[in-house]
Amino acid sequence: MNIQLGGFNAKVGRENIFKLTIGNESLHQDSNDNGVRIVNFATSKNLVVKSMMFPRRNINKYTWTSPDGKSDNQIDHILIDRRWHSSVMDVQSFRGAECDTDHYLWVAKVRERLAVSKQAAQRFYEERFNLRKLNELEVRKQYQIEITNRLAALENLSDDDINRAWENMKENIKTSARSASIEAA
Repeated sequence: MNIQLGGFNAKVGRENIFKLTIGNESLHQDSNDNGVRIVNFATSKNLVVKSMMFPRRNINKYTWTSPDGKSDNQIDHILIDRRWHSSVMDVQSFRGAECDTDHYLWVAKVRERLAVSKQAAQRFYEERFNLRKLNELEVRKQYQIEITNRLAALENLSDDDINRAWENMKENIKTSARSASIEAA
């Protein structure tokens, strides 16, 4: 996920040609030179300007106040890869935060959705066991014999590495389950 934050000094207007990149919620009517540059940059890198896509009152869109206190502008922006744009849930400025700067504090709510790879999911399903088969007396006795023999063999090993001991234990349990036909179909 590629997120770019910054004070770009870019006033981006509500021009119709920018709607796909900036949305409908810009504070300004017309763009300045930096505004056109940021839109061109975002378009060329397949980014969107998420700081202007959330409906807010104008007072909550300001990111900078001029030193004379007469003009407020929306010149700080948050850009994110178009593929991940739905991960940004909200962007808002907080005018009351004391930051010792003439810029307002911006807060963005971002969520990350992670997916398990198909290979990892496939390995998970390959190692499933049908534990209901243990209710059958013959299968249960066969598993008990297998696991007892394999764990007895592990008692003779003096393994100082806990990870290696765990791997041996895990493999013995899986092998015993396979031998006793407990594997799921």
